[in-house]
Amino acid sequence: MAAILTVDNINVYYGSIHAIKGISFEVNEGEIVTLIGANGAGKSTTLNTIAGLLHSHTGSVTFLGENLGKVPAHKIVSRGLALVPEGRRVFLQMTVQENLEMGSYTQPGSGISADLERVYDLFPRLRERRKQVAGTLSGGEQQMLAMGRALMSHPKLLMLDEPSMGLAPILVEQIFSIIQDLHRSGSTILLVEQNAQAALNVADRGYVLETGKVVTTGTGQELLENPAIKKAYLGG
Repeated sequence: MAAILTVDNINVYYGSIHAIKGISFEVNEGEIVTLIGANGAGKSTTLNTIAGLLHSHTGSVTFLGENLGKVPAHKIVSRGLALVPEGRRVFLQMTVQENLEMGSYTQPGSGISADLERVYDLFPRLRERRKQVAGTLSGGEQQMLAMGRALMSHPKLLMLDEPSMGLAPILVEQIFSIIQDLHRSGSTILLVEQNAQAALNVADRGYVLETGKVVTTGTGQELLENPAIKKAYLGG
């Protein structure tokens, strides 16, 4: 499998705080790769750096053979990389359908109706609420909307930042079932998640972050069975 994303030796600072310390990893086409770790380990910072919202002092982020270092964040989406941010960040005053249409701004207008149908097929709840204002949706529905909005841009790599945060267990199951459906349909996914058990259950490979460094890597199954990972993240 060819690497669709290569992150090589990135170092990111918030003022004098060294948040990311020489992280390197790759995502191959068709994989689900997860980054797990405690709160503050650097997971979201890594995604935001890939998305161009933060900048590394060293190294490189290469996506589909292009170094993204000089590409402005608003142009990275049109390259085929979409981020579903932590906290969902939907447009609360807009309807569900208007939110989805905002996600399609990089796409030709002729295909938007078909794209909407695809998202509504994946998230039937959104079809039911398509005229509803997004601010009135439940947390789970807003997460579905944020994912649907990202899918409207036809991403070659979908990055999900804490998709289960704040959701009831039954909704967490639903979201991860949808992630598996996307994977089966050929999507490549980079998943950041504090729910390590759920993330590793769906991931092909995982990287464990601690204080801004990659400390362990392996297949999802290997990490689930690793005694140190069980003790630290899986309650084992």
